[in-house]
Amino acid sequence: MSSQSLQQPSFLLANLKADATTKPLIQRCQDLLKIIDEYPAKELHLIFPWLVENVFGSLDGVISGWSLRLLHSRCNEYNVVLDFLNPSGPMMKLVYKLQAEEYKYELPVNYLPGPVKACIQEGVLPDCPLFHNKLQFPPPGVLTLSLALNPFEFFMFNFAHCLVAPRNCLQTQVSSLTDSAYFLLVDMYLKYFLPVEGSVPPSPFSDSRGSVTAPSPRASGVSFAGYGVHSPSLLKHHIFHQPSVNADPAAQEIWRSETLLQMFVEVWLHHYSLDMYQKLQSPQVKLALLQYRLSMSSMPCQPHAPPGSGTFHTYQVLLPFHSPPALWGLLEEPFSPSEEHVLVVRLLVKHLHAFSNSLKPEQLSSSPSAHSHTHASPLEEFKRVVVQRFVQQKLYLFLQHCFGHWPLDASFRAVLETWLSYIQPWRYTGEKNNPQPDQNRTVPDKWEPFVHENLLLYTKLFQGFLNRAVRTDLVNPKNALMVFRVAKVFAQPNLEEMIQKGEQLFLEPEHVLHHRQPRGYLTPSQGGSYLSSRQRVVTDTVFKVKSHVYSLEGQDCQYKQMFGPEVRGAVMKFIQIIAQARHTAKRISDHSTEAAANNSFLSWFGLGSSDLSNTFSGAEPEESGECLKKTHEFLDRALENLCQIFKLNQGQLAQLISNLSSSQDDGHSRQLPDCIQGENGLILTDLGRRQIINGLRRFEVQYQGDPELQPIRSYESALLVRFLYRLSSLLNDRFRGHMCALCSRSDFLGRLGRRYLADPDSSVRPKRSPLSRRTLERSLQPRLSLRPLASYRTLLLLLLFYLLGALLSLGPLPSTVLLLTGAVLYGVLMTLFAEKLKTH
Repeated sequence: MSSQSLQQPSFLLANLKADATTKPLIQRCQDLLKIIDEYPAKELHLIFPWLVENVFGSLDGVISGWSLRLLHSRCNEYNVVLDFLNPSGPMMKLVYKLQAEEYKYELPVNYLPGPVKACIQEGVLPDCPLFHNKLQFPPPGVLTLSLALNPFEFFMFNFAHCLVAPRNCLQTQVSSLTDSAYFLLVDMYLKYFLPVEGSVPPSPFSDSRGSVTAPSPRASGVSFAGYGVHSPSLLKHHIFHQPSVNADPAAQEIWRSETLLQMFVEVWLHHYSLDMYQKLQSPQVKLALLQYRLSMSSMPCQPHAPPGSGTFHTYQVLLPFHSPPALWGLLEEPFSPSEEHVLVVRLLVKHLHAFSNSLKPEQLSSSPSAHSHTHASPLEEFKRVVVQRFVQQKLYLFLQHCFGHWPLDASFRAVLETWLSYIQPWRYTGEKNNPQPDQNRTVPDKWEPFVHENLLLYTKLFQGFLNRAVRTDLVNPKNALMVFRVAKVFAQPNLEEMIQKGEQLFLEPEHVLHHRQPRGYLTPSQGGSYLSSRQRVVTDTVFKVKSHVYSLEGQDCQYKQMFGPEVRGAVMKFIQIIAQARHTAKRISDHSTEAAANNSFLSWFGLGSSDLSNTFSGAEPEESGECLKKTHEFLDRALENLCQIFKLNQGQLAQLISNLSSSQDDGHSRQLPDCIQGENGLILTDLGRRQIINGLRRFEVQYQGDPELQPIRSYESALLVRFLYRLSSLLNDRFRGHMCALCSRSDFLGRLGRRYLADPDSSVRPKRSPLSRRTLERSLQPRLSLRPLASYRTLLLLLLFYLLGALLSLGPLPSTVLLLTGAVLYGVLMTLFAEKLKTH
């Protein structure tokens, strides 16, 4: 660039736009590195919005940007892009450079998640404090609202939105979704801003006060409602209530960790339908509950509750449902997360567990009364509450949406593993020494509070999985593996007892709660912290479990116990389906073994089956013998684990499987599926659908058309099939009268003709389908069929015959005459023997 352009910001942006269409990506990154180092923040401020859009793509999906989701390790630009965008790279250096000058960038409200957008447009304060005090009112004549975000917030929102933005170019996926540059960058940002060890590295740029400016403080009356009903912002006390000059550097920098996590959670998880959104409480109601509980904590002693009141009635008063505003129809946005989206969410969940579990043991064991906010770093406080307050609610709704809308195929594995990762935080403690095998590993007692405070993610989502599993094809080894994985996780020793205790706490009668003294809190004016569990006495466990369930399902929810009679009955039906699938897998595996033996090389010499109507090759890989053996193994172990979870009698289970296996013989499996008679014919019932899905019964579907027009098989020559069909059609049209006269005779010649020509009686086949059981009768006239000559096996036999004739000094013509003579003699003998057999 010329020296004149270096002094004109408008020329800088114009030149960058021109370079974006002419220079390769590697060269552009090198140029941007020099520009970020040499230019002042005042000039970089003008190119920042365009640069972010050029990297991550536009929010509406029209501009694809650098296609980070398609950039994999085999691309030349892969390492250059990672170096440019990593947390310590030039792009983040530009963000910090602009952050120090307190620049703001507009973000249209239309690109926010549906629930947040509806709240803002309705004039309601969003439940996420990230969007508080940032609304920019449009000038007259403009209807679009926007938010004013600082450079770090603007960068992180665009980075997170890159995963969910519609992209027309994303039609071909990379070989591995976890190998993309975007996936690796997410992992880098999580490890950098949410470190398991150490603290967040400070910013390389500083303002006049010695640190990068944190976002403006939230209003004093705004609670951190989106992340816990009793918690305002984590940073309000540690940062915004302290002078910046004397502030702890860690406290000054932790706002980046909070901002990154809130952006990821809001953009990736804050999507759900209107009916789910109506189950959540408004921020105002959550604030009222917070004020109520704080007022209760200020009283030294509370009298017993009067009859008729209690925890549940308190929720009825304080947590009513919203009446849907007019703009809540905007929440009816379609939301279908991709497999890549779910895998990134799982990466977030796993890292948050590791981040939370890295809390120092001495911090966990110290008493609340001995703790003060001056002794615990903000990062330690953040670790203490990050999973429950930031992720739980929205992840539950996200998983519930996926459980109800994801296709019934093997791609559900990504959703399943995300769920199992969240409900097993003990897997991410960083402990390398695991003396016990995985299947015998006991869940430590210290995780009991986590299980209780996440009860619905264990019980209700298990029921949701059960509802899916009974409708899937369990003969498929991938689906059988998912059933085994869930049963294995819930069969871990001590976990079932924790879940049962949590359900007992939730169902504890109200009169028991009335005689309990309330638990006190230390308010901020008394030196306490809203989020720090060290500065207050822990809330009553029963109240916490009820708070969890009511906040996610509403105060009038009808809780269904996981170990209650209804779910137990559903599990017994599921066990029957598993047993049926085991039997079907074994039957198909045995049949595949026999078919493989019959279709060996000897079948080319006429020893195998050659039925045109029933030889459809090309079975799916999942239906091979080895995969079906895995299916049998997975389902066997799943049955054992389910019996262990629900304390089922092994003898009854063995008897059930034995009866099922004895009753489902081959004759039984050929029966029609369960149906009811409708106006237009047979209609499948739910039982019939499960029978078809698991391969227990099926309709006898047969080819009803012209046998000569059947699909060309893999063992046939397509060219010969078409040629011989035209030749036979020409002969049949020309000699139709003679063929009909010959086959109509009742003597020996008539019987011989019917052996070589099509038999009219063989074309009468019953038609069995869900629509009708009418008999389809077709009076096909006798005709000559030459299609068997197009089979590769027949061609090989003819080639061997002519080679044998050449060895015996027979030419092609004598060999042909000999072949035709043998065919005629074979027909004569078979006709004579068939007549004698009928006579006897």
